[in-house]
Amino acid sequence: MTSVSHSARSGCLFVVGTGINSLFHLTPEARARIELADIVLHAVPDPVAEAVIRNLNPRNESLRGFYGENKLRTDTYREMTQYTLAAVRGGRVVCMVFYGHPAVFVMSSHDAVQRARAEGYQAFIIPAVSAADCLFADLCIDPGEVGCQTFEATDFLLFNRRHDSRSYLVLFQVGGIGELGYSSTGYRQHHLHLLVETLLLEYSPQHMIIVYEAPTTPFGKPRIAHMPLGNLRGSNLSAASTLCVPPQGRAEMNYRMAQRLGLRPL
Repeated sequence: MTSVSHSARSGCLFVVGTGINSLFHLTPEARARIELADIVLHAVPDPVAEAVIRNLNPRNESLRGFYGENKLRTDTYREMTQYTLAAVRGGRVVCMVFYGHPAVFVMSSHDAVQRARAEGYQAFIIPAVSAADCLFADLCIDPGEVGCQTFEATDFLLFNRRHDSRSYLVLFQVGGIGELGYSSTGYRQHHLHLLVETLLLEYSPQHMIIVYEAPTTPFGKPRIAHMPLGNLRGSNLSAASTLCVPPQGRAEMNYRMAQRLGLRPL
């Protein structure tokens, strides 16, 4: 378990994740950090995770109040960071708790850790189970077999990200493309057609894709919907939806490199 140096300023920060299924995915280290903290600040989306946190440490507060309808999520994350750092500066051992993996698509965790370290405090992000981990397991994908590239869907479109279609392509947050604000009722997927148009430049409309959602409850089943790429426009997506695009074709071996590596191709 990550240890704290006594040479740093008093007050420190641990950022942990509940995993996707908090009852099963919360790691022993995360539990310990929650139990030992002077104050636990959490931003988890379900009452089960909140109950787990309350049972581990009664000294807890929810950060969900910083969200507001149509409020920019960047503003919300900035306010969460400021509130957390105030507690660290007060000399307390603070534990922030987020859904999933605290280093994956969680702006506030990175911001808080970087700012705390810059001010001389110790700050750590603790590993956790992410949606990608669940996807690899539920879809039986080995990312080391043919490679895998992952992007956030809006980022993928906005910055014209390049990818190798002979590897897996995984796009997160496809249900909220172009949505910068918070919505308690979900998103309308106004921009999903832009993603389909972009993917059709590389893949055929008949190329089979997978819409995936990890189970969030004990013994729950994942959503695994296979469909042709051309049908994605009419599919029902949520904020938890991830798009997995299997490879098309196989990469060609570089026989010259194989020779230089001393490998004999099969």
